[in-house]
Amino acid sequence: MKHRRIIVTHYGGPDALQVVEEDRPEPKPGEVRVRVLAAGVSLPDLMMREGIHPETPSLPFTPGWDLVGVVDQLGKGVSGLEPGQVVAALPITGAYTEFGCLPQRELVPVPSGLDAAEAVSLVLNHITAYQMLHRSAKVRPGQHVLIHGAAGGVGSALLQLGRLAGLELYGTCSARGASAVSNLGAVPIDYEHQDFVKEIHRLTGEGADVVFDGIGGTHIWRSRKALCAGGKVVAYGLTGSLRGGRLASGRSGGRHRFRAIAIFGLYIAGGWLLPGRKRVVPYSIQWLKRLRPAWFRQDLITLFDLLQRQRIKPLVAQRFPLVEARQAQELLGRGGVTGKIVLVLNGA
Repeated sequence: MKHRRIIVTHYGGPDALQVVEEDRPEPKPGEVRVRVLAAGVSLPDLMMREGIHPETPSLPFTPGWDLVGVVDQLGKGVSGLEPGQVVAALPITGAYTEFGCLPQRELVPVPSGLDAAEAVSLVLNHITAYQMLHRSAKVRPGQHVLIHGAAGGVGSALLQLGRLAGLELYGTCSARGASAVSNLGAVPIDYEHQDFVKEIHRLTGEGADVVFDGIGGTHIWRSRKALCAGGKVVAYGLTGSLRGGRLASGRSGGRHRFRAIAIFGLYIAGGWLLPGRKRVVPYSIQWLKRLRPAWFRQDLITLFDLLQRQRIKPLVAQRFPLVEARQAQELLGRGGVTGKIVLVLNGA
């Protein structure tokens, strides 16, 4: 039986994505073959395609950090799962496919009745938000929190979960994202026409207790200036290295996994060395998952429960069929997307 998947043929722009048709993979011992229902499209996917994300594999590879699918076939030695059961996973690569094989330990059961596109929004975006709030920042009710890119996938997740945590929320966004940010209970700050450092000090008096920064680079310095004494920046991304979905430097075509991360490390170290009791704390979903896999499973189950009880509602910006993965990445790269872009497969 044949199936389709997307591969990255070279490091570069959206034209690097190609659809291939091949035999369905067979699960090895301890693996489960999953028929994918929904796969998330994220900025780390674009960074991998450009060759600059620390997790970038060698060519060719299938992108896709997060998926929700149905158990299709069990490999030898697998028990506790049944064909037809809905599961979620964070494979980091490989989700842009109709069928994929994953180790059983990577799969988390998904409660019945959930929309696959909404469920997959929890696997990368909401886990990132939840763990940064409660495991990195350890937020407390009433704290002033600034979120960059507040209308995006992780940003909107931070707003929803931050509201549940009783936080005073502020979010940078474009003018077109302001209404979405307001609707999620935050004060929007137009980063195109307002200085967010001045604005957060004006709104809070002393500054933010926590700033969530997924932009990286020199932007971390600006975020640090928005803090009150004793505050912290949780730095979790390097999206500032992209412009319009492409490398800001224009130097595409190679695999440079550690260039951006080295600069990122310098800013984090500087945040601890400079005076003012303002710290920069790094967060990486993949490294925390490797170090504390039980936390990932526990936190995802908690989020599925919140979704099932309608305490959270992931924003799905747009759904694309798998074969339009290139168009989906182009849309994300242009910016201004509110919520999560999702590839839906097999009639999901």
